Amino acid sequence: MGIIIILSLILIGIVVVQIARITELAGKLRGEEEAMMDSNRRNGAYMLLFVVGFLIFCVISAMYYKNWMLGYGPHISASEHGVALDGLFDTTLFFTGIVFVVTQILLFWYSYKYQYKPGRKVLFLAHDTRLEVFWTAIPAAVMCFLVVKGLIVWNEAMADTNDEYIEIEAMGQQFNWLIRYPGTDNRLGERNYKLFTASNPFGQDWTDTKNLDDFHPSEIVLPKGKKVRVRITSKDVLHNFDLPHFRVKMDAIPGLPTYFVFTPTTTTEEYRERLKTTPEYQALSDPDDPGSPMLWEAFNYELACAELCGKGHYSMKRVVKIVEQDEYEAWAALQQEQAWYPNNVKGKDEDPFKEMNAAKEKKMELETRRKNFMESINNAINATEAKDRMFKLDYVKYQTGSALLADESSDELDNLVQALTDFPNLRLELAGHTDNIGNPANNQALSQKRAESVYTYLTGKGIASNRLTAVGYGDTQPIESNDNEEGRRKNRRTEARITSN
Repeated sequence: MGIIIILSLILIGIVVVQIARITELAGKLRGEEEAMMDSNRRNGAYMLLFVVGFLIFCVISAMYYKNWMLGYGPHISASEHGVALDGLFDTTLFFTGIVFVVTQILLFWYSYKYQYKPGRKVLFLAHDTRLEVFWTAIPAAVMCFLVVKGLIVWNEAMADTNDEYIEIEAMGQQFNWLIRYPGTDNRLGERNYKLFTASNPFGQDWTDTKNLDDFHPSEIVLPKGKKVRVRITSKDVLHNFDLPHFRVKMDAIPGLPTYFVFTPTTTTEEYRERLKTTPEYQALSDPDDPGSPMLWEAFNYELACAELCGKGHYSMKRVVKIVEQDEYEAWAALQQEQAWYPNNVKGKDEDPFKEMNAAKEKKMELETRRKNFMESINNAINATEAKDRMFKLDYVKYQTGSALLADESSDELDNLVQALTDFPNLRLELAGHTDNIGNPANNQALSQKRAESVYTYLTGKGIASNRLTAVGYGDTQPIESNDNEEGRRKNRRTEARITSN
């Protein structure tokens, strides 16, 4: 098929050349001047026909494709300022359209009217003040009107008001958009390009506490009817932040932050319902897949890069969702769980609050342990059966193969001291247990010494010795199988049994 097409084009070229040669020969036979006159008349008529057809084509094609063009058909603006912006473009189109039509008509009409004729002389005008005033003053007045109207629309769209707004940040890079949202404080933290790393793509300054709850979602979701202020930056080359359906378009320039303000007025679902009534969107989104959704069903707002930023430019498309306020709040709450700092920075070397956070988490952990410990003691005190009047000292640890208490045991034992202080009539049996590894006699002796170590710690904290007894049971009372390490670990334990309260 390709060869046939190529051969057909070659044949057409040969025919055109031959026709030209025949026309040239015929002109020579008739005479050069007569042939020129005939050619001028014919070309002049063709020009008139062309301009008429061309202008009709422009009007018809615009009307035919209006439902695909932004600002016309179903594609009216989905933002507040976009209506005024579309009005400005319509006004501009009106004036430039008049100039376009008049210019085309005059261009081809003059080509026809002033075709060569024998005896006609060219009239040369060196200067015509009235004509120059005409074609200078009128365009200047129209341009002044359009510029003033444009400034008014721009100032209204970008007005710095005291209205509440959501501020997000979009950073362009080859070939992706990085998006940052503020957390519950609704404030974006400071950043510095010198802080860019693989784990800090925005270069956020973690010493600024406003950064600690910011999150980086994989999609852009915004609420209907809420003003949005977008910080626009670039990490490498020139990009352009383009939301065509909202009439938002602003360059993303390396080293020069820009911004745009807009208020979405139409949710994604509402826009789809608008397209649903348009015949052009009643086709399959993928003609090769009969199971694909209709075009109106597959519609999504999109963020694009409107600059040719490299060969991967096309991949910078990002879906934008506009939803109702309650749906946005639910989405933001879910995203907050994925805040960048606690999930990617906290506790690591670049975390400036590493030590403070560790101390805070340790304090919270100890408080949780204390509450759980006191709950277990209360349950044991109130129990009616003997087997339930016992509780484990889960965080009492010893040095390996020894009865010496590990440093971490003090928190648990201090909780026990507090409990014995709160319940002055409470008397306990401190029981030591081991696994079955080694000699049973040695295990029993080790368990006894460990129980006595707890006894010594408690009495050293002021607990009366007659309220405590220390007993070692060795490996005689396992609670799990000793055939595996996990079971043996659980069998190595210290327990307290209430003997009187």
